[in-house]
This record gives sequence, structure tokens and C-alpha cells, in this order.
Amino acid sequence: MPSRFPALACSIVLAFSFLARPSLAQDPARDHDVTLDDLFEVAWIEDISVSPDGRFVAYTETRWESGDWKRNTDVWVVECETLKRTRLTFDPASDSSPRWSPDGQWIYFQGSPKRGGESKPPYDGKAQVFRVGALGGDPQPVTRVEGGIEGFDLATDGGAVFYAASEKTTDEEWSSLRTRHDGVEYGHGVRETSEIWRLDLESWRAEQWVAAGRTIRDFAVSPDGSRVAMHTTPDEKLLSNEGWSRVEVYDRATGGTWAAPEEVWRKAAPSPYGWVEGLAWSDDSLALAFGVSYDGFPTEIWVAEGKGEGATLRQAKWRDGVSFAWGLAWREGTRDLCFLGEERARVRLYAISGSRNGGPGELSTLTTGDVVVGAYSFVPGSADIAVVRSDPTHLDDLWIVSPGEPGAPERRLTDANPQVARWKLPEISLVTWKGAEGQEVEGVLELPPGHAGGEPLPTIVQIHGGPTASEPFCLTASIYGRTLLPARGYAVLSPNYRGSTGYGDKFLVDLVGRENEIEVEDILAGVDAMVERGIADRERLGVMGWSNGGFLTNCVITHTTRFKAASSGAGVLDMVLQFGEEDTPGHVVNYMQGFPWSRADAYRKASPTYALDKVKTPTLIHVGANDERCPPGHSRTLYRALHHYAGVPAELLVYPGEGHGLSKYEHRRAKVEWDHAWFDRYVKGAGN
Repeated sequence: MPSRFPALACSIVLAFSFLARPSLAQDPARDHDVTLDDLFEVAWIEDISVSPDGRFVAYTETRWESGDWKRNTDVWVVECETLKRTRLTFDPASDSSPRWSPDGQWIYFQGSPKRGGESKPPYDGKAQVFRVGALGGDPQPVTRVEGGIEGFDLATDGGAVFYAASEKTTDEEWSSLRTRHDGVEYGHGVRETSEIWRLDLESWRAEQWVAAGRTIRDFAVSPDGSRVAMHTTPDEKLLSNEGWSRVEVYDRATGGTWAAPEEVWRKAAPSPYGWVEGLAWSDDSLALAFGVSYDGFPTEIWVAEGKGEGATLRQAKWRDGVSFAWGLAWREGTRDLCFLGEERARVRLYAISGSRNGGPGELSTLTTGDVVVGAYSFVPGSADIAVVRSDPTHLDDLWIVSPGEPGAPERRLTDANPQVARWKLPEISLVTWKGAEGQEVEGVLELPPGHAGGEPLPTIVQIHGGPTASEPFCLTASIYGRTLLPARGYAVLSPNYRGSTGYGDKFLVDLVGRENEIEVEDILAGVDAMVERGIADRERLGVMGWSNGGFLTNCVITHTTRFKAASSGAGVLDMVLQFGEEDTPGHVVNYMQGFPWSRADAYRKASPTYALDKVKTPTLIHVGANDERCPPGHSRTLYRALHHYAGVPAELLVYPGEGHGLSKYEHRRAKVEWDHAWFDRYVKGAGN
């Protein structure tokens, strides 16, 4: 499987250009059966940024490189008129965050190249800011910070780069012992704190703007360059991000820092464990928007207006049914606050008008249709928007769209995966059924390519993670079951059970306090519906999932023996263990509605551990050895119970060096090949 863009062994990097296909006069025949190999030929388009004159779009493209088979991300640019694409970076440095200079001559980005035996920046493998000419050339290092940077922003006038850097800090209490025994891992007292620096691009002198003393997770410089908004926490631990996040604004003129008053935005919060995400300045630098997301509850958006102690803070409101996903930004030249939102398995771009007056805002949809939008960038001086989007027959590509009703003008700029035009695609549709309590539940159903009905199919229930998430209505190329299993003759049902986003606030919040109960009922009701409709063969059923999907797989097999096989990936088994070891324990506290010592019965009820004697389903278990989100102790416990004590067929695969997701080529292949063999043996009865 040769990589389409192998690494170039040359000292001078040359831009690589070609013309994308603007359209296909006639689609080629879909004559290719999708295989696992095809997944490693797929490219993903991610960060995008439109040039100041609107003629070009810079973006990042990620793909697997042959040889070492590692994923690498490079910066590309496409000319909107001619569709000419130019690859700008070639170093295996996972480049990200392309930003245009105001004159359109440079594209700034973050990269971490490693060259030979270099031990000093900028080629020591630590993140730095680089820039490259918009038409190509050698990338030039902009920063040379020891230890690397942790994010950057470009001044609106292009005269400076702002960057964050961190240093290790030891608290005064017990400092002598901590310093003397610095090889020990401490629970607290030794932390990373951050600074923000301004690098003048004319004098090339760096000046500290914000001193250390806090961890800065994200920052954004106001368009007028006078203030810096920061998402801060006491230390770098994710646990501290959940309930101790702050939004602070540093004012260069006064030297003071204003913090968004927590007695306002936390006062009516559904949980004390909220994550601040997204910092967005308005054009006039007077309004700052930020989001606060909660496990189990709707994400909120807050807008601060004014400066210092005179600033006001109000919550933005919009209609129910659309869940904030990510991508907060003000639309240039308007007072509209935009974001990507989930609605019934689609992800679209929405705008809230009136969000700066504190009243309920009017929500408008800027992108329409059955699409899943992953990123967007406004075209300056135009109503048009550049978006990365997928749909049921296309993987992610870059498009220019006009806001409006379905059928509004749109133009495709890239064809990142032309090979998909030959794939035999699964038949993807949305199906609904009645949940156990009478509410409507929706799911994504995939049938084998060209399936025209007939006999019921072997069916795999693929359960999404989160649970504050949803399964998207689009073509996918992942290792978690969809696309590949239909190519092998299976139907795949992916339920958006209660607790999923995009179906209204009540549908989301209903799951709080009822895990391992109502969502399991919703899933099993979906299986019943597929059997009744003649889609699923009741004698050939399997279930799988990763993260919360792994947890629900563990739950399902304690509720019923109807599934012939299960694949549990990074699945939680015991809520007390999860509270004690997860890197984001607020997740558990939210859903359990308290701590283990105050809600012991709730923790037990939600834990599959105490019903493992009911399991008869052959279970394949996957987990990363370094998973901090769903630690491997859960998977090891499940394996021990089934294999050593219950006599249930079980296999445990622990992937060395992996965290919550599988990043290595050989591990991804192992997971999929084991899943296929497991389901073929126990669901289809096909042996090894």
C-alpha cells in the first residue's frame, strides 16, 4: 500500500502542486469492496483558514505515511478559482493551526520537526511557530523557545506573534523534599505554569505579557491587540480543568487581569464540573464569548462585554434541539455568534443573533442538508463560508458554501480521497424506534452495499462513546465497525440512545442518575425493532463499542444473553474504580449525582461488575496500556472474571504505549482483524 505522498529525502523542500478535480463528468463504477487496507489510504482535512483576499484556503491534511506507517499532518493551500492545490510542508512534524498574515504573503503554523541529532530549538521535536510562503518555499522558524510552545496567536495587523510557554514550578510547602526527590511522581505541589510572550516580527524581540503562576490552556488576543483572553487552571491536570477553570482577560494598558465572575456563570450551572472551551473575540474587541461544557448536561455559551470591573456577563440562549459541539466564532461585520451544532445526527453551522443583548437569540442555520461539518472559516468580504464537511456518500472535503436554504450555491474545492468514488458504499439511513419509556430514539443503520432486502442479516450494534456525544449521519472510515463490517455482509446499527446530543435538553439530561438503565433499554429496543422489521437476524447478533460504548457493551451483556459476541473497547466496569482513576472524575460525579461515599447504591447500580455472573457472551476486550480516561484495570477485571472464573470465552488485548485511543498502525490493524475474526466465528459461525 504505497503512500500517495512519501516522505521526501531532500534538504530543500519544494512545493508540490496539482489540480484537483472540480467535478466528475461521470462517476466511475463502484466496483471496489472496502477492506482494512483502504482505511490506511484515507486522508483527513482538518484546520482551515481563508486568505484575506478570499482567493485561497489554507488547510491541514492528515494521512498515513508508508515506511514507518505513522500519521502525519501537513499544511496545504488551494486556490479557489483554479482548484490548484499546493503542499507547503513535508517534514513529519504534524503541523497544525494555519493562520494567514494580513497581506496574504505568509501562512503561520505550529509544527514540531525533528532533524537528525538536533537537541536545540527549532528542530528538536518540540512545538514552535513557523511560517511558509503562500505559494511555497522553505518553512522558516519564527520562535525558538526552549521546551517548545503551547499554542500561538497572530496579531491582527501581522506585526507580532503571541505564544504560550510553560515552566515547572514547585510549591513552597514541602519544596525542599520535593526538589531533593524530584524523581518521584507527586499528586500535587509540582506543576506546569504558563507565560504568554509577544514576539515582534520586525525587531524579533520577545516581551513577556503574562507572567507565570497559572496554567494557560488556551488564549486569544483581541483584534485591537490590547487584551488577551485566557482559559486558565491551577495546574496542568485535566482534573483541575473540570471544576477549577477560569476565564481571565489581561489588559495591557492597565496591567490588570479581569476574571469572568464565577458567581455569575457558575451560579446556576447544572454541575460544578464544567469545562471552559473556545475563546472568541468580536470584531470591535468589546465582546468575548466562551463555552462551558458539562458531562451529561447542555453546553452553555456566555458573552462578556465591556472592560474590567464594568464588564457584563450574560448567557446566550437559543432554541432547544441543537447542541453546541465546537467552533465558537463571531461572524465578521455582524453581531452574530456562530458555532457548530449537533442536530439529529447532523453537524451544521449555526448563528445566534442578539447574543450581545442578553435576550433569547434567534438561531439561524448557515449550512443545510444531511451534512457533518468539521471546521469552517469565513470568506472575507463575502457571505460565503469555507467548510470541511462529509455526508453519507463522501468523506471530508473542503467546500465553499453560501448560507441559505437547501440548494444554495456551493463549490467543492478538494477531492482528498478520489479512491472513494470506486468504493462499494454501505447503504446508510436513519431509523427510529420507540424507547422503553415511549420516547422516540434514532440511530444510524448501515446495510451491506447493494443490499435489496431478503433474509435478515447478521447484525452488529455499534455503540458510540461520550455519552455526551452522538453517532453522525455520514460516511466514516474508522476502526470502530462502520463501513468495514457492512462490506463483510453485516448490518450495523449505531443507536443515539438517551444521553446523546442533538435531540433536545431533556433527552440529554434524562441519563443523569440512570446509567446502565435507560440507555441500555433504548439500545435493546432498537435491536427489537430491527428484528421485527426483518433487518436483523435475532440468532446472529453482536455488540461493540469504545470508551462509553465499551462501558455500554459491558452493561448490555449483563442484561441479556441474546448477543452471540461482544467487543468491549476501553470500557468502564466499576464506577468507584472510575472515580478513583479517571483523569476527568467529574464525569462520574455528574452521572452518579454525588460521590461514592454519599451515593454508594448509585455507583453499584451503574457498575456491570456486580452482574458479571449473568454474562454468557463471548467477549473480546481491547484497552490501551496507558489509558487514563478508562484505565486498563476495568478491562483486566472483566477478563479475569469471564476467562478465569465464569468460563466465558474471552480474549484480552492490551496495547502497549497507547492511551485512550489507538494511534499506532499495527495496533489499529490488530483491533480490526481481531474484531472481524471474533464476530465471524461467534456471530456468523464461520470458525477462525
